[in-house]
Amino acid sequence: MVHNEVTVDGKAIAETYFKQMDAGEDFFGLFADNAYVYFPKHEPARGIAEIKQLFADVFVLFSSIVHEVPYFNYVQQGDYVVVEGITHGVLADGTSWRATEGLGGRFCNVFEIRDGRIQRLHIYLDPDYSDADAGRYPWLQDAST
Repeated sequence: MVHNEVTVDGKAIAETYFKQMDAGEDFFGLFADNAYVYFPKHEPARGIAEIKQLFADVFVLFSSIVHEVPYFNYVQQGDYVVVEGITHGVLADGTSWRATEGLGGRFCNVFEIRDGRIQRLHIYLDPDYSDADAGRYPWLQDAST
């Protein structure tokens, strides 16, 4: 029974991360001091200072972002919580996206949560939310003609 309580807490911490981020609140207190974060096309971050810089670098890309928490899928095992979800929002240049209407906005995050803190977070997504990089993919070029 204790194992389930730890797993439920992990899911709650993951949900809190997304909700605080979307609300523009400080979510860095959810991370362990020596946590590790991976985001595509960015150097991995180790420790709170580097994690804050990683998110500062990424957040300039957005005017707004909403994670559709009610529609998340979760896989939990031990200290791990895997979250599959969708987003919508507006990029800094004014371009909007919605995962249900285009190719961007789908993600999968893998959290390792111990002692009530995020120890490791790997964020897997295509950071091309507006599908601007279609020219490099023949199957996307064919679809637009």
